Amino acid sequence: MDFSALLKSIKAKDFKPLYLLHGEEPYFIDQLEEAIERHALAEHERAFNQTIAYGKDTEYLQIVDAARRFPMMAERQLVILREAQDMRELKELAAYAEKPSPTTILVISHKHKKLNGNLTLFKNIRKNGVVFESKGLYDNKVPAWITHYLKDRKYAIKPEASNLLAEYLGTSLGKITNELDKLMLNLAKGTEVTTEIVEEQVGISKDHNVFELQRAIGHGETTKAARILQYFRANPKAAPLPMVTGSLYNYFSKVFLLKELHAKRESRQAIMKTLGLRFDFFLADYERTARNYSVKDLYQVFALLREYDLKSKGVGSNLAGKEESELMKEMVWRLMHDRERA
Repeated sequence: MDFSALLKSIKAKDFKPLYLLHGEEPYFIDQLEEAIERHALAEHERAFNQTIAYGKDTEYLQIVDAARRFPMMAERQLVILREAQDMRELKELAAYAEKPSPTTILVISHKHKKLNGNLTLFKNIRKNGVVFESKGLYDNKVPAWITHYLKDRKYAIKPEASNLLAEYLGTSLGKITNELDKLMLNLAKGTEVTTEIVEEQVGISKDHNVFELQRAIGHGETTKAARILQYFRANPKAAPLPMVTGSLYNYFSKVFLLKELHAKRESRQAIMKTLGLRFDFFLADYERTARNYSVKDLYQVFALLREYDLKSKGVGSNLAGKEESELMKEMVWRLMHDRERA
């Protein structure tokens, strides 16, 4: 069951006796757990019928005992096991999951990684309850997710602004929603978020960011790249080197894929779908870079990015005394000059 369908069934109070919420992305797990907690019991029922335990501090028999109890003056009781990934005896709950109490809702929140699907516990929960895997978003899906999140709350956002936020906030939905919620506090319903608003409210420069740096490198705009690097040097927290190398790797990976798709004579619509692009002007950006870099150049780009990613993590004996900003400057110069013209 996907997130939307599961959330809808919870709000409709169509409960199952067992829920396993597991996977890499904590955001969806938190949202579903919160919804179950809100809808499973009335406020006056919670004092005697709600148990919240934490994996690190709990033995499996405590969970079994709590789950086997009968509800008091209520239709059901709720038992939530948070941070189940830290529970040493978690798999011992398999026997309970084989025959769960029909008057108990047991929620197992297993964050940051999946529960082994070969475990008897996993199989029993799948047979008698609901298993939901919370997957992280790919980088290219984050801008659309930001747009959808704001749309649900009666806000709009320019594509450039959603890409700028995605570039800087990464793929952690908890971090993204925290920033978006703060942003909406200062904006009236119906506002369209622009790069200017993002710059003012979130503190991300619309002219001096990783998104603009990768375009400057790809388009061969040396002066612009130098200006952005100057800004990064003065504001080191704006763009740590590991973040920059990761962003550039994603960017040039799409350029590489674009060249392959062009070679196969794929349609423009098919190319945009494969690259995960929503607007034509983003494709025009990649096409311009693809004209500047041959396939051989791109292999050199990937090698350089790997080299400087390792250097940023202290691998390499030639780093003594070098600041991160100097490494970044050196890397960008080489990305723009240590190659052939396409």
